Order: sequence, then C-alpha cells, then structure tokens
Amino acid sequence: MFIELIATFAMGFAGAGIALIANHLTGKRLPRWIIPVMAGGAMISFTIFNEYSWYTRTANALPEGIHVAQKVEQSVFYRPWTYLVPYVDRFIAVDKLSVRKNDKFPNQRILDLLIYGRWAPANRIKAIFDCENGKRADLTDGVRFKEDGSLEGATWYETGKDNPVTKTACQNSG
Repeated sequence: MFIELIATFAMGFAGAGIALIANHLTGKRLPRWIIPVMAGGAMISFTIFNEYSWYTRTANALPEGIHVAQKVEQSVFYRPWTYLVPYVDRFIAVDKLSVRKNDKFPNQRILDLLIYGRWAPANRIKAIFDCENGKRADLTDGVRFKEDGSLEGATWYETGKDNPVTKTACQNSG
C-alpha cells in the first residue's frame, strides 16, 4: 500500500510537470490553475487505474493449479464511476493441487480455498465439499473425521451445485 501511495504522488508530480511543459511551450498562456488540476487529475486517474487493474494483476500472478472460482464486483457511492463499471475488490480461488477425496464418501472433495481481498492479506481455508448435495463445510478447529469417514463438529452450508466455488471444487477432480 505504501508503494502505491508513493506511485500516486509520483503521478501527481508527472501531471504537474506535463502542465509546466505545456505552459512553457505555449508561451505561458495557460491559466495558473492548470498545474494543480493536472496533478490532481493524474493522481485520480492512476488511483482508478490501480483499482481496476488489481484483480487482473493478482489473478494472472496466481501459481499453476490455483483457479479463480468467483469474483465479487463492487459499486460504491463515493466512486460514482463504479456504478457504470463495477470493479473487483475480492475473489475466491480454489487450489486444485490440494484436492483430495474422502475415500469413504467418494462425492466429497477436501481442498484449500484462497480468499483474496484488495486491501487484505490472502486467507487460506481448508474446506470439504459435498459435490452430490451442493454443500460445504470448513475444516476448522473442533472438526474431526470419525472412523466411518464422516465429519464430526462441522457446520455444513448449503451452496447448491451451481455455486461457482462448488462447481470449481468438484469439476475434474475425481
């Protein structure tokens, strides 16, 4: 975040520099307010570019085997342009290399979910998906496998078979 702040200020200086050069080339005919307007415009433009390109940059940098399952688009009142074109501020990825089957329940998959947020560290959650019934349970503290292979202490969430995370977790993994 600190690097982005420095880059934003650098863009402000670049915008002011372009205005100064343009003013010099026109024989100082431009109004004086053009310099702060260009600096502010450059900073705002860079910030908007950075917000909209974050998802693409982050998703393209994911290692082999990690697939984006769902992205969450955002529109907020203090960024009115986001009502025209929403931006992605978080997404969920599935680590396909971590997929394991529950031998006692062949329609279940155990895997890692990665949750990425724009201004938050990535979170890794171990989860089990019931591909046949469209359910998910997080493998947190207190959850354990019983002798018969079923889960004890887990809370199952109805996701539905059409949920993008469930579909990604269950496809081509068995």
